[in-house]
Amino acid sequence: MEPPAGKLLLAIESSCDETAAAVINRNRQVLSNVVATQHELHERFGGVVPEIASRAHLERILPVIDEALRQANAALSDLGAIAVATHPGLVGSLLVGLTSAKTLALVLGIPLISINHIEAHIYACRMAAGRDLFPAVGFVVSGGHSNLYDCRSPVDFELLGSTTDDAAGEAFDKVAQILGLDYPGGPQIEVVARNGDPQAVKFPRAFLHDARLDFSFSGLKTAVLYAAKGTPGARAQPLPLTPQRVADLAASFQAAVVDSLIGKCDQALKQTGRRTLLVGGGVAANTLFRQQLGELASRRKIELVIAEREFCTDNAAMGALGWELWERGMLAPLDLDVKPGLVRKSSSERVASSN
Repeated sequence: MEPPAGKLLLAIESSCDETAAAVINRNRQVLSNVVATQHELHERFGGVVPEIASRAHLERILPVIDEALRQANAALSDLGAIAVATHPGLVGSLLVGLTSAKTLALVLGIPLISINHIEAHIYACRMAAGRDLFPAVGFVVSGGHSNLYDCRSPVDFELLGSTTDDAAGEAFDKVAQILGLDYPGGPQIEVVARNGDPQAVKFPRAFLHDARLDFSFSGLKTAVLYAAKGTPGARAQPLPLTPQRVADLAASFQAAVVDSLIGKCDQALKQTGRRTLLVGGGVAANTLFRQQLGELASRRKIELVIAEREFCTDNAAMGALGWELWERGMLAPLDLDVKPGLVRKSSSERVASSN
Protein backbone atom coordinates (compact mmCIF):
# COMPACT_ATOMS: atom_id res chain seq x y z
CA MET A 1 0.00 0.00 0.00
CA GLU A 2 1.56 3.27 -1.15
CA PRO A 3 1.04 6.10 1.36
CA PRO A 4 -0.98 8.99 -0.16
CA ALA A 5 1.11 11.95 -1.26
CA GLY A 6 1.27 14.85 1.15
CA LYS A 7 -0.24 12.98 4.09
CA LEU A 8 1.30 13.03 7.57
CA LEU A 9 1.95 10.37 10.19
CA LEU A 10 0.74 10.84 13.76
CA ALA A 11 2.81 8.80 16.21
CA ILE A 12 1.65 8.08 19.77
CA GLU A 13 3.84 6.85 22.65
CA SER A 14 2.58 5.78 26.09
CA SER A 15 4.58 2.65 26.92
CA CYS A 16 5.70 3.76 30.39
CA ASP A 17 5.41 7.16 32.08
CA GLU A 18 5.72 9.59 29.18
CA THR A 19 2.63 10.62 27.23
CA ALA A 20 3.83 11.72 23.80
CA ALA A 21 2.62 12.49 20.31
CA ALA A 22 4.47 13.64 17.20
CA VAL A 23 3.57 14.60 13.65
CA ILE A 24 6.09 13.46 11.03
CA ASN A 25 6.16 13.86 7.26
CA ARG A 26 7.38 11.32 4.72
CA ASN A 27 10.88 12.80 4.69
CA ARG A 28 11.11 11.86 8.39
CA GLN A 29 10.97 15.52 9.30
CA VAL A 30 9.51 15.99 12.78
CA LEU A 31 6.91 18.73 12.56
CA SER A 32 6.06 18.50 16.25
CA ASN A 33 7.10 16.39 19.22
CA VAL A 34 5.11 16.86 22.44
CA VAL A 35 6.02 14.98 25.62
CA ALA A 36 4.20 15.15 28.97
CA THR A 37 6.40 13.73 31.72
CA GLN A 38 5.24 12.18 34.99
CA HIS A 39 8.42 12.52 37.07
CA GLU A 40 6.64 14.55 39.72
CA LEU A 41 4.04 11.80 40.18
CA HIS A 42 6.55 8.99 40.73
CA GLU A 43 9.41 10.81 42.44
CA ARG A 44 8.44 9.94 46.02
CA PHE A 45 8.21 6.24 45.12
CA GLY A 46 11.67 6.13 43.55
CA GLY A 47 10.26 4.51 40.41
CA VAL A 48 7.25 4.26 38.12
CA VAL A 49 3.98 3.08 39.71
CA PRO A 50 1.98 1.44 36.87
CA GLU A 51 -1.49 2.40 38.13
CA ILE A 52 -0.50 6.04 38.59
CA ALA A 53 1.09 6.08 35.14
CA SER A 54 -2.04 4.71 33.48
CA ARG A 55 -4.32 7.28 35.10
CA ALA A 56 -1.98 10.11 34.10
CA HIS A 57 -1.98 8.89 30.49
CA LEU A 58 -5.78 8.98 30.47
CA GLU A 59 -5.74 12.61 31.58
CA ARG A 60 -3.01 13.73 29.18
CA ILE A 61 -3.34 11.74 25.96
CA LEU A 62 -5.92 13.92 24.18
CA PRO A 63 -4.37 17.28 25.15
CA VAL A 64 -0.96 15.98 24.02
CA ILE A 65 -2.32 14.82 20.64
CA ASP A 66 -4.15 18.11 20.19
CA GLU A 67 -1.01 20.09 21.00
CA ALA A 68 1.08 18.00 18.58
CA LEU A 69 -1.36 18.78 15.76
CA ARG A 70 -1.43 22.46 16.71
CA GLN A 71 2.36 22.79 16.76
CA ALA A 72 2.58 21.03 13.38
CA ASN A 73 -0.09 23.36 11.99
CA ALA A 74 -1.95 20.21 10.92
CA ALA A 75 -5.58 19.12 10.99
CA LEU A 76 -6.94 15.62 11.47
CA SER A 77 -7.72 15.59 7.74
CA ASP A 78 -3.98 15.94 7.03
CA LEU A 79 -3.22 12.61 8.67
CA GLY A 80 -2.70 9.52 6.53
CA ALA A 81 -1.97 6.96 9.26
CA ILE A 82 -1.65 6.53 13.03
CA ALA A 83 1.40 4.78 14.49
CA VAL A 84 1.32 3.71 18.13
CA ALA A 85 3.69 1.88 20.45
CA THR A 86 2.05 -1.44 21.39
CA HIS A 87 5.00 -3.39 22.82
CA PRO A 88 6.81 -3.77 25.12
CA GLY A 89 5.80 -1.70 28.13
CA LEU A 90 3.31 -1.37 30.99
CA VAL A 91 0.04 -2.95 29.92
CA GLY A 92 -2.24 -0.22 31.29
CA SER A 93 -0.12 2.54 29.80
CA LEU A 94 0.08 0.85 26.41
CA LEU A 95 -3.69 0.37 26.31
CA VAL A 96 -4.33 4.09 26.71
CA GLY A 97 -2.22 4.91 23.65
CA LEU A 98 -3.57 2.02 21.59
CA THR A 99 -7.21 2.85 22.36
CA SER A 100 -6.66 6.45 21.32
CA ALA A 101 -4.91 5.39 18.12
CA LYS A 102 -7.61 2.85 17.23
CA THR A 103 -10.34 5.43 17.75
CA LEU A 104 -8.65 7.98 15.51
CA ALA A 105 -7.87 5.39 12.82
CA LEU A 106 -11.49 4.17 12.82
CA VAL A 107 -13.09 7.62 12.80
CA LEU A 108 -10.74 8.99 10.13
CA GLY A 109 -10.74 5.80 8.05
CA ILE A 110 -6.94 5.62 7.90
CA PRO A 111 -4.42 2.83 8.58
CA LEU A 112 -3.22 1.79 12.03
CA ILE A 113 0.45 0.89 12.48
CA SER A 114 1.91 -1.05 15.41
CA ILE A 115 5.29 0.14 16.68
CA ASN A 116 7.82 -1.79 18.73
CA HIS A 117 8.89 0.77 21.33
CA ILE A 118 12.41 -0.65 21.63
CA GLU A 119 13.04 -0.81 17.90
CA ALA A 120 11.82 2.77 17.64
CA HIS A 121 14.60 3.82 20.04
CA ILE A 122 17.09 2.45 17.52
CA TYR A 123 15.28 4.14 14.64
CA ALA A 124 15.89 7.44 16.44
CA CYS A 125 19.50 7.02 15.29
CA ARG A 126 18.34 6.97 11.68
CA MET A 127 16.48 10.20 12.45
CA ALA A 128 19.71 11.74 13.76
CA ALA A 129 21.72 10.66 10.72
CA GLY A 130 19.07 11.60 8.15
CA ARG A 131 19.88 8.54 6.02
CA ASP A 132 19.65 4.78 5.96
CA LEU A 133 22.01 3.09 8.44
CA PHE A 134 21.06 -0.57 8.17
CA PRO A 135 22.26 -3.29 8.57
CA ALA A 136 23.76 -2.58 11.98
CA VAL A 137 24.05 -3.67 15.60
CA GLY A 138 21.37 -1.90 17.62
CA PHE A 139 21.71 -1.24 21.33
CA VAL A 140 18.89 0.09 23.51
CA VAL A 141 19.77 1.00 27.10
CA SER A 142 16.89 2.45 29.09
CA GLY A 143 14.97 2.26 32.34
CA GLY A 144 13.21 -0.93 31.31
CA HIS A 145 15.53 -2.51 28.77
CA SER A 146 19.14 -3.34 28.00
CA ASN A 147 18.85 -5.04 24.60
CA LEU A 148 21.26 -5.86 21.80
CA TYR A 149 19.90 -6.48 18.30
CA ASP A 150 21.13 -7.55 14.90
CA CYS A 151 19.27 -5.05 12.72
CA ARG A 152 19.11 -6.42 9.18
CA SER A 153 16.84 -3.59 8.06
CA PRO A 154 14.67 -0.91 9.71
CA VAL A 155 11.90 -3.49 10.10
CA ASP A 156 13.83 -6.71 10.69
CA PHE A 157 15.49 -6.92 14.11
CA GLU A 158 16.76 -10.07 15.83
CA LEU A 159 17.25 -9.90 19.59
CA LEU A 160 20.78 -11.00 20.48
CA GLY A 161 20.69 -10.48 24.23
CA SER A 162 18.97 -8.65 27.05
CA THR A 163 19.04 -8.24 30.81
CA THR A 164 18.21 -11.23 32.98
CA ASP A 165 16.92 -8.98 35.79
CA ASP A 166 17.20 -5.21 36.23
CA ALA A 167 17.77 -3.01 33.21
CA ALA A 168 20.65 -0.54 33.39
CA GLY A 169 18.36 2.47 33.81
CA GLU A 170 16.37 0.73 36.53
CA ALA A 171 19.62 -0.01 38.37
CA PHE A 172 20.52 3.69 38.18
CA ASP A 173 17.18 4.61 39.76
CA LYS A 174 17.49 2.04 42.55
CA VAL A 175 21.09 2.90 43.36
CA ALA A 176 20.21 6.60 43.44
CA GLN A 177 17.55 5.77 46.03
CA ILE A 178 20.11 3.82 48.09
CA LEU A 179 22.46 6.81 48.00
CA GLY A 180 19.73 9.27 48.95
CA LEU A 181 19.62 10.94 45.53
CA ASP A 182 16.56 12.21 43.67
CA TYR A 183 14.51 10.48 40.96
CA PRO A 184 15.13 9.87 38.09
CA GLY A 185 18.43 8.41 39.18
CA GLY A 186 20.49 8.42 36.00
CA PRO A 187 21.07 12.17 35.73
CA GLN A 188 21.57 12.46 39.50
CA ILE A 189 24.23 9.76 39.64
CA GLU A 190 26.02 11.24 36.64
CA VAL A 191 26.24 14.66 38.32
CA VAL A 192 27.38 13.31 41.70
CA ALA A 193 29.88 10.89 40.10
CA ARG A 194 31.85 13.78 38.60
CA ASN A 195 33.35 14.40 42.04
CA GLY A 196 33.96 10.73 42.79
CA ASP A 197 36.67 8.13 42.21
CA PRO A 198 35.46 5.42 39.79
CA GLN A 199 38.04 3.03 41.23
CA ALA A 200 37.15 3.62 44.87
CA VAL A 201 35.07 0.43 45.07
CA LYS A 202 35.56 -2.64 42.87
CA PHE A 203 31.99 -3.54 41.95
CA PRO A 204 31.12 -6.69 39.94
CA ARG A 205 30.70 -6.73 36.15
CA ALA A 206 28.32 -9.67 35.59
CA PHE A 207 28.76 -11.85 32.47
CA LEU A 208 31.57 -9.61 31.24
CA HIS A 209 33.67 -12.60 30.15
CA ASP A 210 30.72 -14.83 29.29
CA ALA A 211 30.00 -15.71 25.65
CA ARG A 212 26.30 -14.91 25.89
CA LEU A 213 25.18 -11.37 25.14
CA ASP A 214 23.07 -10.90 28.26
CA PHE A 215 23.27 -8.46 31.15
CA SER A 216 22.63 -8.61 34.89
CA PHE A 217 22.59 -5.62 37.22
CA SER A 218 20.81 -6.94 40.31
CA GLY A 219 24.06 -8.20 41.87
CA LEU A 220 25.69 -4.84 41.23
CA LYS A 221 22.76 -3.07 42.87
CA THR A 222 23.08 -5.33 45.93
CA ALA A 223 26.83 -4.72 46.09
CA VAL A 224 26.19 -0.96 46.22
CA LEU A 225 23.60 -1.49 48.95
CA TYR A 226 26.07 -3.45 51.09
CA ALA A 227 28.84 -0.92 50.47
CA ALA A 228 26.54 1.93 51.50
CA LYS A 229 24.55 0.35 54.33
CA GLY A 230 26.67 -2.58 55.44
CA THR A 231 26.42 -6.34 54.98
CA PRO A 232 23.74 -8.04 57.12
CA GLY A 233 25.35 -9.88 60.03
CA ALA A 234 28.79 -8.37 59.48
CA ARG A 235 30.64 -6.93 62.45
CA ALA A 236 32.43 -4.24 60.46
CA GLN A 237 30.42 -1.06 59.96
CA PRO A 238 30.31 0.64 56.55
CA LEU A 239 32.03 3.96 56.02
CA PRO A 240 29.81 6.98 56.75
CA LEU A 241 27.83 8.21 53.76
CA THR A 242 29.59 11.55 53.51
CA PRO A 243 29.17 13.53 50.27
CA GLN A 244 32.56 12.24 49.11
CA ARG A 245 31.64 8.65 49.92
CA VAL A 246 28.38 9.02 47.99
CA ALA A 247 30.32 10.47 45.05
CA ASP A 248 32.81 7.59 45.13
CA LEU A 249 30.06 4.97 45.24
CA ALA A 250 28.18 6.70 42.42
CA ALA A 251 31.30 6.93 40.26
CA SER A 252 32.27 3.30 40.94
CA PHE A 253 28.74 2.09 40.19
CA GLN A 254 28.51 4.12 36.97
CA ALA A 255 31.88 2.75 35.83
CA ALA A 256 30.74 -0.83 36.45
CA VAL A 257 27.54 -0.34 34.45
CA VAL A 258 29.32 1.29 31.53
CA ASP A 259 32.05 -1.39 31.50
CA SER A 260 29.34 -4.07 31.25
CA LEU A 261 27.48 -2.26 28.49
CA ILE A 262 30.59 -1.56 26.42
CA GLY A 263 31.92 -5.11 26.87
CA LYS A 264 28.78 -6.77 25.58
CA CYS A 265 28.44 -4.23 22.78
CA ASP A 266 31.96 -5.11 21.64
CA GLN A 267 31.09 -8.81 21.70
CA ALA A 268 27.97 -8.22 19.59
CA LEU A 269 29.99 -6.37 16.96
CA LYS A 270 32.49 -9.23 16.81
CA GLN A 271 29.81 -11.93 16.59
CA THR A 272 27.74 -10.22 13.87
CA GLY A 273 30.55 -8.62 11.88
CA ARG A 274 28.46 -5.44 11.51
CA ARG A 275 30.29 -2.20 10.78
CA THR A 276 27.64 0.18 12.15
CA LEU A 277 26.50 0.60 15.75
CA LEU A 278 23.24 2.38 16.64
CA VAL A 279 22.56 3.30 20.28
CA GLY A 280 19.40 4.71 21.84
CA GLY A 281 17.41 4.77 25.08
CA GLY A 282 17.54 6.99 28.14
CA VAL A 283 20.91 5.74 29.41
CA ALA A 284 22.42 6.68 26.02
CA ALA A 285 22.28 10.27 27.29
CA ASN A 286 24.94 9.41 29.90
CA THR A 287 28.17 11.27 29.12
CA LEU A 288 30.59 8.53 30.24
CA PHE A 289 28.69 5.93 28.20
CA ARG A 290 28.75 8.14 25.10
CA GLN A 291 32.47 8.77 25.53
CA GLN A 292 33.32 5.10 25.84
CA LEU A 293 31.08 4.22 22.89
CA GLY A 294 33.12 6.70 20.87
CA GLU A 295 36.34 5.07 21.99
CA LEU A 296 34.96 1.62 21.07
CA ALA A 297 33.97 2.83 17.61
CA SER A 298 37.39 4.39 17.06
CA ARG A 299 39.15 1.26 18.23
CA ARG A 300 37.09 -1.05 16.01
CA LYS A 301 36.91 1.45 13.11
CA ILE A 302 33.13 1.29 12.80
CA GLU A 303 30.46 3.91 12.31
CA LEU A 304 28.72 4.95 15.53
CA VAL A 305 25.41 6.81 15.63
CA ILE A 306 23.87 7.69 18.99
CA ALA A 307 20.37 9.11 19.16
CA GLU A 308 20.22 12.81 19.90
CA ARG A 309 19.75 13.41 23.61
CA GLU A 310 16.21 14.77 23.14
CA PHE A 311 15.27 11.48 21.44
CA CYS A 312 17.03 9.18 23.95
CA THR A 313 14.28 9.29 26.55
CA ASP A 314 10.78 8.17 25.59
CA ASN A 315 9.19 10.31 22.88
CA ALA A 316 6.89 9.90 19.90
CA ALA A 317 9.22 11.29 17.21
CA MET A 318 11.02 7.96 17.09
CA GLY A 319 7.65 6.59 15.94
CA ALA A 320 8.81 7.76 12.50
CA LEU A 321 9.61 4.06 12.26
CA GLY A 322 5.93 3.88 11.29
CA TRP A 323 6.82 5.30 7.87
CA GLU A 324 9.05 2.29 7.18
CA LEU A 325 6.18 -0.05 8.04
CA TRP A 326 3.58 2.01 6.15
CA GLU A 327 5.69 2.10 2.98
CA ARG A 328 6.01 -1.70 3.14
CA GLY A 329 2.29 -2.24 3.71
CA MET A 330 2.91 -3.63 7.20
CA LEU A 331 -0.33 -2.39 8.77
CA ALA A 332 -2.19 -3.51 11.89
CA PRO A 333 -5.83 -4.64 12.26
CA LEU A 334 -8.25 -2.75 14.48
CA ASP A 335 -8.49 -5.77 16.81
CA LEU A 336 -4.79 -5.34 17.61
CA ASP A 337 -3.86 -5.86 21.26
CA VAL A 338 -0.84 -4.77 23.32
CA LYS A 339 2.06 -7.10 24.12
CA PRO A 340 3.63 -5.84 27.34
CA GLY A 341 6.44 -8.43 27.44
CA LEU A 342 9.63 -8.53 25.37
CA VAL A 343 9.23 -10.70 22.25
CA ARG A 344 12.35 -12.65 21.34
CA LYS A 345 11.34 -13.41 17.71
CA SER A 346 12.77 -11.27 14.93
CA SER A 347 10.55 -8.56 13.46
CA SER A 348 10.10 -10.44 10.19
CA GLU A 349 9.04 -13.60 12.04
CA ARG A 350 6.49 -11.64 14.06
CA VAL A 351 5.00 -10.14 10.91
CA ALA A 352 4.87 -13.53 9.18
CA SER A 353 3.12 -15.15 12.15
CA SER A 354 0.53 -12.35 12.39
CA ASN A 355 -0.50 -12.45 8.70
